[in-house]
Amino acid sequence: MKRHSIISEGPPLAGARAVVRALSIARAFSDTRPEWSLAELSRELELSKPTAFRLLGALEHGGLVVRVGPAGSYRLGPGAIELGARAQRANSAASAARPELEALTRATGETSSVEILTGTDTLILDEVRGGHLLGTAPSVGTSWPAHATSTGKVLLAAALARDPDLAWRMAREAGGRLAGFTVATIRSASRLAAELRRVLRQGYAIAEGELEVGYVAVGAPVRRHDGEVIAAISLGGPATRFTDARVRGMVRPVCDAAGRISRRLGWPERG
Repeated sequence: MKRHSIISEGPPLAGARAVVRALSIARAFSDTRPEWSLAELSRELELSKPTAFRLLGALEHGGLVVRVGPAGSYRLGPGAIELGARAQRANSAASAARPELEALTRATGETSSVEILTGTDTLILDEVRGGHLLGTAPSVGTSWPAHATSTGKVLLAAALARDPDLAWRMAREAGGRLAGFTVATIRSASRLAAELRRVLRQGYAIAEGELEVGYVAVGAPVRRHDGEVIAAISLGGPATRFTDARVRGMVRPVCDAAGRISRRLGWPERG
């Protein structure tokens, strides 16, 4: 199963189409796949070799990719590193969350993260990995379907408060039912809406085996000065460690950490 955006061949490269295709190439580079050959990229993204070569040439000219090794494979270049660093510095939620993520991971030994909503996906802005051998791989910059994650449910719940038709629209856009990843994934609009209303009432979300079998996470909202939910933090790990009793004990620390991050962002402390 391909995880990158697939963009079909079309008219000659121009304008927005070329930009979208170039971005699809840039996003193909990841922690698990940092290097690609021209042939591999063209196959993965379903682009012709001449098209992929022209796009890589433009990215190389801007310093976003570089050629390495005798075979001339490509890696992300210094321009991409610079842009990534600027993006992280520009996101106040990520910088405000970092000390709280470190404290949560120190206290529990589990992986913590801060994420935002992009469309109907969550995007991981920052992550502090736990010390266990059994855990998650580095995933900063990774997107996941929001309806299957704890942070996503927190962020979608805030969006549902503004748009009551959200769950039904998501299902319609997905072809009638939301994507399923395990037997526990919420796929119907009515069930998702009910879950999001529950998340709104209780102020946190739990995802148990909904994105991946055996993975459990607790998520809580991060607010800015006007109370708007702009991000969510989570603490997650395998169900072998995230027992029901332990998850219940993690809810308060995660919510408290989210509250402290929110106050750093100007949300007034409630009396």
